[in-house]
Amino acid sequence: MRKGENIYLRKDGRWEGRYQRGRKANGRIRYGYVYGKSYTEVKQKIFPLRVHYSTLHQTRGVSSESFEEWATQWLEEIQGEVKTSTFSSYFYKLKRYVFPTIKHIPLNELSGELGKLLLKELQKKLARSTIQVIFRIVNKCLNNAKKNGKIITNPFSEIQLPKVKRKKVSALTLSEQMELMEIAQKEKKDRGLPVLLALHSGMRIGEIAALKWEDIDFDSNLIHVNHTYQRIGALNSNDKTQLIFTESKTDSSIRVIPIGKILKKLLLKHRKNSKTSFVFSTNGHPCEPRLLTYHFHQIRKKANLQKIHFHQLRHTFATRCLESKGDISSVSALLGHSSTQMTLDTYVHALMEQRIHVISKMEKMIS
Repeated sequence: MRKGENIYLRKDGRWEGRYQRGRKANGRIRYGYVYGKSYTEVKQKIFPLRVHYSTLHQTRGVSSESFEEWATQWLEEIQGEVKTSTFSSYFYKLKRYVFPTIKHIPLNELSGELGKLLLKELQKKLARSTIQVIFRIVNKCLNNAKKNGKIITNPFSEIQLPKVKRKKVSALTLSEQMELMEIAQKEKKDRGLPVLLALHSGMRIGEIAALKWEDIDFDSNLIHVNHTYQRIGALNSNDKTQLIFTESKTDSSIRVIPIGKILKKLLLKHRKNSKTSFVFSTNGHPCEPRLLTYHFHQIRKKANLQKIHFHQLRHTFATRCLESKGDISSVSALLGHSSTQMTLDTYVHALMEQRIHVISKMEKMIS
């Protein structure tokens, strides 16, 4: 061995040289190795590698643990800090879409070019909105690595993601809504009531599935929305998915919705035949959202409505509120939006009639 060079003559007659690639998760040095038939050959091979990694350590950091190793540690750290559904989403998206491309890449060898490669792979199979969600998760993971001194900068932070085209919110017309409501009211065993509840309250399907009788105050005519029942990716079982009953996804989602006379009458009638604590139940458990969806599609087929989904009932509720000259703040609160701007951005088309009315009033004033 030449002193201080880490170049050795092996028992098999070859020469071996080692260089520092970085630090493992436990802080120990991770080495890289080169081989050759002579000392000179190894020295020539190892010199540019040492220069490369020395520069890498100064510009990107010393952590050479793989992205998968760090992401797994990060997930373990945040598991108790985020909702189960959020953690499941992070876990699934990283494992399904990110690891196949960069799982073995050391943190300090991640680069903008690798980020672009990941983006290219995702664009082959996913929608732009999903890609943006995935990169938000990856950037959270890498920003945390930066915060912990693993890397100096987040190499993916400057990647330009494709813009998401905002889809026009699709609501039922008033005549379509009336037809759907008429059919829903005639359904046996109150199977149409979830549809009517969505149209009268704007509640999400998971919130409807989780609704308990104790959440409804018939004296004050209020519904307290506190929980959601949803299907998420399974974490510790052989099943692909699992159902969870949890608190609503954000603070703004926890809200109070007034009950109108029509909805109150329907709910009171339904309560007479209810034998569980849940408004909609199956064998004493919350009714699974997929079953509510199935009943909804049976109803919308009878109403000859094609290509609509349950969530459009929520959009329809919001649209009717705005068409009724409801103020943005109230509608936003009823929907559980995080801000009035979100409501404005989502229902800009529904507000057009009101804008036309404003212009008409303005012209009358100045004419």
